[in-house]
Amino acid sequence: MLDKILHDFLIIWATIDPIGTMALFTGLTLKLTAEQRKKTAYKTIFYALLILTGSIIVGQLLLGAMGISLISFQVAGGIILFLLGLQMIFSNGSQEETGEPLHDISVFPLAIPATASPGAILAVILITDNNIYTIKEQVVTSLTMLFVLLITLALLLLSTRIIRVIGNGGASLLTRIMGMILAALSVEFIMKALGIAKWVGTQ
Repeated sequence: MLDKILHDFLIIWATIDPIGTMALFTGLTLKLTAEQRKKTAYKTIFYALLILTGSIIVGQLLLGAMGISLISFQVAGGIILFLLGLQMIFSNGSQEETGEPLHDISVFPLAIPATASPGAILAVILITDNNIYTIKEQVVTSLTMLFVLLITLALLLLSTRIIRVIGNGGASLLTRIMGMILAALSVEFIMKALGIAKWVGTQ
């Protein structure tokens, strides 16, 4: 169980990318007051929690309704997570200004796609597979996801101070490291889906 918790934590952390979300949050909320920034942080995590929890509950059912096998989804998801990892590694880390002050940034782009990213949505569906994991294991995975979101919330609330300490370069470095981990974990997804993990001596 501990191995699965650690595995799920790394997958969810890498796909949610709290450090990258914090950097984006800092850039988008520079002109907001402290109270507005705090409110935006809470709303961002709340919306992301709704999206990811909904993905856990109905994601696999939707796949079944569309006639998509979980093995196909695992392989496709692994490929997408791998590409996301590459994007994190080679991204220049720049964020463009949208120039749209009228829309709620806590919904877009902060909740989705920054926090509840496509990669995170794919990941939570894969690691709560009804055919592989028990209800207890899925609940533990959901609590792990909640824990990562709470860490993300703390980072958003402290974003200005943290960026001031580690700098944009430090945030970029951490994001690249998580991208490498995500790329490696995505390969594990594909090998397990195809049943070739044992051929290369993985556990």
